[in-house]
Amino acid sequence: MEVILLMASTVDGKIAKDSGQLVDWTGKADKKYFVELTKKTGVMIMGSKTYDTIGKPLPGRLNIVMTRDKARQSDRDNLVFTDLPPAKILEDIALKGYTSAALIGGAAVNTSFARDGLITQVHLTLVPRLFGSGLSIFAPPVDLDAGLRFESSQDIGDGHILLIYHVANHEAE
Repeated sequence: MEVILLMASTVDGKIAKDSGQLVDWTGKADKKYFVELTKKTGVMIMGSKTYDTIGKPLPGRLNIVMTRDKARQSDRDNLVFTDLPPAKILEDIALKGYTSAALIGGAAVNTSFARDGLITQVHLTLVPRLFGSGLSIFAPPVDLDAGLRFESSQDIGDGHILLIYHVANHEAE
């Protein structure tokens, strides 16, 4: 299963000022890439705070929301609330015929997939902004040591740079 960590980050490495911040600071080109990639994979995996920030399931793809809140339920075909561990989520979506998923945050969800060695690619849009403080891609305290192999970079407009890496321990797969 291809698991693509899809993030936008400020130059100082922040994905948001706080957990409630809307992702309205990344620019049109990043949003376009986000839509294209998430529709291509067909699946987005996120935490409940990320989902609440978006406010609704995004159409044209399966929205999987990781939460410990058993009261959260969905009656929509494209929205799943789950407390399953990352590997089991991937197993379930593979059984549904999916071969890839976009991991879209937040930091705790990103960390859970990274700790389990499940992230195969990182697609990072570097945004020309500084927040000074805020949320990082991974939730502290985190002890990760994953090598990345650079694949490509692309100027997607307005000083935004899209960086694509492969996670080294998944290269032979």
